Amino acid sequence: MHLLIPFASAMSDGCREVLKDMELPVLSRLLERMTAVSRNESHEYSLSPPHERVLAELLGLAGADGALPWAAHWAARDGIETGDLSWGLLTPAHWHVGTDHVTMLDPGRLALDEAESRALLEAVRHLFESEGWALVWGAPTRWYAAHESLTDLPTASPDRVIGRNVDLWMPDHPQARLLRRLQNEVQMLLYTHPLTEARLARGALPVNSFWLSGCGPRQPERPLEGWRVVWDLREASLNEDWLAWRETWQRLDNEVLAPLAAALERAEPVTLVLCGERHAARYEPRARSWTTRLVQRFARPAPGTDVLLTL
Repeated sequence: MHLLIPFASAMSDGCREVLKDMELPVLSRLLERMTAVSRNESHEYSLSPPHERVLAELLGLAGADGALPWAAHWAARDGIETGDLSWGLLTPAHWHVGTDHVTMLDPGRLALDEAESRALLEAVRHLFESEGWALVWGAPTRWYAAHESLTDLPTASPDRVIGRNVDLWMPDHPQARLLRRLQNEVQMLLYTHPLTEARLARGALPVNSFWLSGCGPRQPERPLEGWRVVWDLREASLNEDWLAWRETWQRLDNEVLAPLAAALERAEPVTLVLCGERHAARYEPRARSWTTRLVQRFARPAPGTDVLLTL
């Protein structure tokens, strides 16, 4: 039983404040019985967040920062024949214009259904195809583009950009000039489009831009045998709803980590990977002598939140 938990921590002051008095007893007991065998270190401004780097490693995907081929990975899962083309993931998005910067909101808040998503893709298709890009629909918030310029184009994961100033994450690679022009053209086209007016009329957020990420050709993959990726903390973290994040963590402690602790007690192979904004830490069982087991049985485990603060 192997668990990968993205968004287990964050650099936000709100998250740090919540962690001060948050109790996760099962996590604390697990970390008393496990040892950190590896640590994937980076920084909060890396284009690829820790959970994507770890997941790529587990799948056998290679690429520099911001150049892990997630688009081709998800396109194949959506039933698209990827061939030997270079793909990019186009995420339809709402960019919120503030007083001093533009922020990308969580695409999940758009609540796009298939029909509306397909209609939006068709509305912008000619802008891309006129530049030699191929567009394919995969899911309401997953559109795919294929173009030779996407082969080595590093881009930020949407999980880095959501809730933040998009200008800080825009690619400055020479190959990104066309991308920036396409973003401008899409924004102008959608500004007065009937689909936008219809969404505004019913009080829905309009789709007014897109984010490109995960570029590159498809690579061979290994199966994720025995691994479970727990995405439950993602929405609350990206939206900085730290009370909801805390409640979700406490639920996971009971519902997800407790079975892992039981498997550990049965001496089954277990792994726990915790991912924050900067780092990811991998934990595996440590060998224990009978004296260590006796001491730990009566000792109060150190708070698991101490570890989360280091991520």
